[in-house]
Amino acid sequence: MIGRAARWAAPGVAVLLVLAYAAARRPPAGAVSDTRLLMDTVVSVSLWGVDEAAAPPLFAAAFAELEAVDREMSRQPDSPLTALNGAGGGAVSAATGQVLAAALGWARRTQGAFDPTTAALMDLWDIPAGPHPPPPLEQLADARQRVGWQKLEVSPDHRRVALGGTHVDLGGIAKGYAIDRAGDALRRGGARDFLVNAGGDLMVAGSKGGVPWRVGIQHPRRPEELLQVVAPAGGALVTSGDYERSYTWEGILYHHILDPRSGEPARGCQSVTVWAANAMDADALATAVFVLGPEEGLALVEREPAAEALVVTAAGQVRESSGFRRVVPEATRR
Repeated sequence: MIGRAARWAAPGVAVLLVLAYAAARRPPAGAVSDTRLLMDTVVSVSLWGVDEAAAPPLFAAAFAELEAVDREMSRQPDSPLTALNGAGGGAVSAATGQVLAAALGWARRTQGAFDPTTAALMDLWDIPAGPHPPPPLEQLADARQRVGWQKLEVSPDHRRVALGGTHVDLGGIAKGYAIDRAGDALRRGGARDFLVNAGGDLMVAGSKGGVPWRVGIQHPRRPEELLQVVAPAGGALVTSGDYERSYTWEGILYHHILDPRSGEPARGCQSVTVWAANAMDADALATAVFVLGPEEGLALVEREPAAEALVVTAAGQVRESSGFRRVVPEATRR
């Protein structure tokens, strides 16, 4: 489970927010699917145009990549990332170095709205253990002193890291990286039409015999309803919402998407769905847009040449970036 030990509590992670019809337990004719519990969520891989006899090696390769990233980049007690945090830095694998460098790059581009050094805040809030009172102000101030992407240093070759007194959590970006790795494994195996759905964060490639994959985006306030049904031609869709790991205390909703600048849950959005060419970027950007809020968040997306977003504001209004409908059109009924 990428996130804190024995829990998924990282920002920017969507659990079952996006419902992929092609990844259901009963796949449509021509599709084969496999579903497993990984990264503290349900992960499904669906293939089209692949003979059932050829599918098991493809599934095995995709799930092996997801498992490898989870083992390496979670904050479970025996993980390499936990050891890195305990040592205050040191040598890292090429994969961890790549993700840390990408996380640092997104922190710079978002001016800290995305920050991989929020582990102290996440541990303090401990949202999955709620409901409970918010942390005392003095404890919150202390945790904020141990957060700051500017303290994180990654060597030019991405093989050494200095934490500067912080602890890193990669839950807001490593899940997307894991999805990308799974997609790469499928392509290496010859698959061209597939969908990888990790608890609602997904990658789409190709189609179902010429028919686009149909994906439902969950309504953030009415879980039994879909906000929209879309048909992305390819790329990744990642959703961040304030309603999955959350609780209400004395009439106030507290959720897991923390604003690194204030140390408290971000309040400008109900949910954010980001499309990008790869899931790692979509993962980080979904968190950043949620933290920045609708105005600044959509402005950020407009500056990104390979990203689009759909935002549900705190007031329930649906807003989209200028190119969202071009890359994520609404699905036709078929």
